[in-house]
Amino acid sequence: MKRITILIADDEEEIADLIAIHLEKEGYRVIKASNGEEALHVVRTQSIDLLVLDIMMPKMDGYEVTRHIREQHNMPIIFLSAKTSDFDKVHGLVIGADDYMTKPFTPIELVARVNAQLRRFIDLNQPKKNNKLTLEFGGLVISREQRTVILYDENIELTPKEFDILYLLASHPKKVYSVENIFQQVWEEAYFEGRNTVMVHIRTLRKKLGDDKQKNKWIKTVWGVGYAFNS
Repeated sequence: MKRITILIADDEEEIADLIAIHLEKEGYRVIKASNGEEALHVVRTQSIDLLVLDIMMPKMDGYEVTRHIREQHNMPIIFLSAKTSDFDKVHGLVIGADDYMTKPFTPIELVARVNAQLRRFIDLNQPKKNNKLTLEFGGLVISREQRTVILYDENIELTPKEFDILYLLASHPKKVYSVENIFQQVWEEAYFEGRNTVMVHIRTLRKKLGDDKQKNKWIKTVWGVGYAFNS
């Protein structure tokens, strides 16, 4: 079985070493990068399954690294940052991160989040019995096996979370999912303050699907209840 490889990109050597120690205890292979350019080079030249990425780094910050990565890769990205405002967290998620942790943090929590992200990402990339792997709705084709979305013959680049949300809704057209239900099924975590996180992902997903430019939207808002896929 292929050993899972995690890239830690942080210019603070002590933090990177601490994270590496805990992840290696979990059996992961760890690669470290000390700046954004180095991190991007590693992603482009090696097979990386998950990226723990500091935002404030020399040469290229975490936001810019993520923009480049999302052009070709959809592995989970967990941001680390001393920035604690809601704006910074939302911005990180909009850019393409799957999770956001603020410094200082506990290594145990980080490992738990890494495990959760990898479990979800790897499981959803495996064909599952008795599940339809390809969903088709007019000009929209969603492939669970390839994790691709094609809209009117154009490939739509989605982050892992955006894809998971779309597939969840499209798997049960017309069924209304509450924000809490979406968070629990996609993030697989207890719902506390996940409302903004879900809404940000829905907003960016809609934009990529062109819902902001057309009357008949793929994702329908059911006011006071939640969201449904409009097939």
